[in-house]
Amino acid sequence: MKHFLYSLSILVFASCASINKDNKHTQSTITPEKLHQDVDFAYQKLQEMHPKLNWYISKQELDFKFDSLKKTINKPLTPVQFYFKLQPVIAKIREGHLALRIPAKKFNRKEIKVLKNKKGLFGRFEYFVEEDHLYIVENKDSVENIKPGTEIVSINEIPVSDYLKKYRELISSDGYNTTFQDYYLKDVFFNFYVAEKGIMDSAKVETLYNNERKIVHLKRESKNEEELEKDKLEKKRTEEKKVNDYDASTSSYNRNFKFLVKDSTVVYMKIQSFSRSFSDRFYKESFAKIKNANSHYLIIDIRNNYGGSLFEINQLYSYLAPEPFVLIKPSQLTSRITPLRTNYFRKSNPLQTTIKGLLYPGYFFSQAFSVYKGKDGIAYYKMKENKLTKPKKDAFKGKVYVLINGGSFSASSIISSKLKYDKRVTLVGEETGGANDGTVAGFYSYQKLPNSKIDLPIGLLLIQPNIDFTNTQKGVVPDFEVHQTMQDIINKKDVQLDWVKDEIAKEKNWGEMID
Repeated sequence: MKHFLYSLSILVFASCASINKDNKHTQSTITPEKLHQDVDFAYQKLQEMHPKLNWYISKQELDFKFDSLKKTINKPLTPVQFYFKLQPVIAKIREGHLALRIPAKKFNRKEIKVLKNKKGLFGRFEYFVEEDHLYIVENKDSVENIKPGTEIVSINEIPVSDYLKKYRELISSDGYNTTFQDYYLKDVFFNFYVAEKGIMDSAKVETLYNNERKIVHLKRESKNEEELEKDKLEKKRTEEKKVNDYDASTSSYNRNFKFLVKDSTVVYMKIQSFSRSFSDRFYKESFAKIKNANSHYLIIDIRNNYGGSLFEINQLYSYLAPEPFVLIKPSQLTSRITPLRTNYFRKSNPLQTTIKGLLYPGYFFSQAFSVYKGKDGIAYYKMKENKLTKPKKDAFKGKVYVLINGGSFSASSIISSKLKYDKRVTLVGEETGGANDGTVAGFYSYQKLPNSKIDLPIGLLLIQPNIDFTNTQKGVVPDFEVHQTMQDIINKKDVQLDWVKDEIAKEKNWGEMID
């Protein structure tokens, strides 16, 4: 026990020392010459490992952008300042999964505990972004009596429009899609803001509501005993929470299932994220209920679903497919050795490193035998999702509607594209944030820029739905376009779901309203 406590104290001390060292580096400036080296390093690694680097931008144009960037770096910068220089160029590649990790202050356990016992400063609201305007659409805690629909005009006397213009340059969807940015920006705006300004305990905010301007002083409040107890309860994993994949940070379920009418003929299934966690059990139980109820209509809602597991979308598709199918095309790599560049030992403590070291031979041969060279001379990666999959015995045979919007990204776009191509569903809503013809993701190689120490995760697999490509360089376009306004959100009016309900009601000529 004495040796264990001694070893533990050394690990804690080393961890604190590492955090202090990283924070000191984040606040220090780096010479232009070293930053130029980081720019070259980033571009070199992208050319080595990204399998579709010039999908949306020519090599000549991208060469020019990286060269031009170096010319603008003529004075020392901190890693955060450098991030705001380099990331806009990375975003011009137009690959939504490709982005630098923004450097931010790291916290020790004591600091994390203090923050957990306090409420967020800006995180207590839900937001809506439109052009260069940021609105509050929900204020659950009635903070300062701010009404839904209120615009945040400035923070600490700096116009929010300046931040929005700056932050838009950091975000790209796949290709020339235009719907993704506003959805994503509303979720990450304050991530960028805090990375720039640091965590604050108060802020002076100028608001605008019904043409009336007002100054509001936001303060970070401590949680009361009841709220702290609620946090503890939310962390407890019940069977329901497991199967529906409960997210304590948002107090919501990733998956929801319910019948919309008394006779159970219409089913609504909301999937907030393809997390894979307990997905096999959720779909098995849900589609068994659908079959037993003899339901005729299924509405699958993947709006604001940023994607996730290919395994899960392949699983979901197997409950919708009328015949055997192949979800995605063979996944392309830049070379046969690319899968071995996934930073196997990344973020491992000494014990984990030892265990991983013992398992490494198995990992090495598994990755090596998963790669093959095609007749075209290109390296491909073997995956279950690019092999033939049979439909499940409880596969749904009725009519399917899928709700999509600009927040439907990555795996959500892959399954939407495949379903549309196979004419299996009716898509309703807005163009997806992810591309119709695929994306680059799969697994990543985490490169660290040598001087700024900024992480650059590079997707290694070209993932494309098994379809005839549209070559539009845009997202999956719905069969019926229905837009939701900010006022619809404030009024909690789901016009896209209502549109589907109305269509079903017309088709069945039902007298009763769908709940």
